[in-house]
Amino acid sequence: MKFIVIGITDNPNPYFSPEVMAIIRDGNVFSGGKRHHEIVAPLLPADAEWIDITVPLDEVFLQFRVYSSECIVVFASGDPLFFGFANTIRRKMPDAEIIVYPTFNSLQLLAHRLVMPYHDMRIVSLTGRPWAEFDRALIERAPKIGILTDREHTPATIAQRMTDYGYTDFIMHVGEKLGNPSEEHLSTLSPKEAIHRDFAMPNCIILEHRGAVPPRPFGIPDAAFMLLDGREKMITKMPIRLLTLQALQLTGRHVLWDIGFCTGSVSIEARLQFPHLQIEAFEIRPECESIIQENTRKFGAPGIHIHIGDFLETDLTTLPKPDAVFIGGHGGKLKEIIAKLLTVITDNGIIVFNSVTSPKVTTDSHQLWNEACADLGLQQYPPLHIQLNDYNPIEILSCKK
Repeated sequence: MKFIVIGITDNPNPYFSPEVMAIIRDGNVFSGGKRHHEIVAPLLPADAEWIDITVPLDEVFLQFRVYSSECIVVFASGDPLFFGFANTIRRKMPDAEIIVYPTFNSLQLLAHRLVMPYHDMRIVSLTGRPWAEFDRALIERAPKIGILTDREHTPATIAQRMTDYGYTDFIMHVGEKLGNPSEEHLSTLSPKEAIHRDFAMPNCIILEHRGAVPPRPFGIPDAAFMLLDGREKMITKMPIRLLTLQALQLTGRHVLWDIGFCTGSVSIEARLQFPHLQIEAFEIRPECESIIQENTRKFGAPGIHIHIGDFLETDLTTLPKPDAVFIGGHGGKLKEIIAKLLTVITDNGIIVFNSVTSPKVTTDSHQLWNEACADLGLQQYPPLHIQLNDYNPIEILSCKK
């Protein structure tokens, strides 16, 4: 099949080159969104066939296949290869021939209106996508972020998320209905101001950091965390925390599970140091949910997914498979937890557990670990022994399938 994909803006009187006008004039089958149809309808041949691009897209592509002998002319917003429909065609029909006639995408238009260089802009699409890449851009302190929005991820909801996690040192530039001479509108405001505003669709955002970009913290002081009942012992101490992250080999990992998160210190440190990770945090004590939420906001660590309840009774089938697991608490059921993990962990996955030796701890957790690894056929890495003070030596233990 052959597709010619033509980029357009919201201008109700679009300009096309003579070459593109000839393609439209000679075309028979056309497609695009309903908004695109309204714009180009006066230019189409009288007997033109039109296919609306709506969800579900599988039905749209079934209609395309009816015209497999035709060249289908598709109208798409901006640059069809910039998070655009040409990419969808390539994914759905990898053997199709595609010719693209792009125009400026919405973020380019907004940068042009602002007379802002955009070669250094970090691009994030929230159009039908989760928060993950936006959260990562914030955590990585990108100084300039261009955002494609949708009806769920609006400028107001984006501003609210930024404010919740302390990323308020940005200027928000919002462009509404860009390309439409009579309706486009530009706003420059703070995230706190944007929370209370409504913006016309379609719109897009450029975030511009004000002043020097602050560094990410490396090794959060223990005293800075909100603790469970104020108990300092209920937290993985900062030096141990950093060594634990090293043992988890997180640079090349994708999904981290933190079992028994308590204050969330390990999840939060991992989120800030390795923001590419998807993190699933589990805890049996319901009072810890508000604690980790408070700590994630305090340290600017959005995107940690929280699961409250007994891990051994949790349905894991709907969650992303981990390739790194930290067991921070086990309640005497370490072997059962590891056995359940082995049903979901990836083949190259690693499990890390910190064993504490203390007169007040009657359970020999290192022995439980050794027994679990032996019974379940796991290969152990050499343990790392560390002692922060005169008391309670710690062993960082790790294993793989």
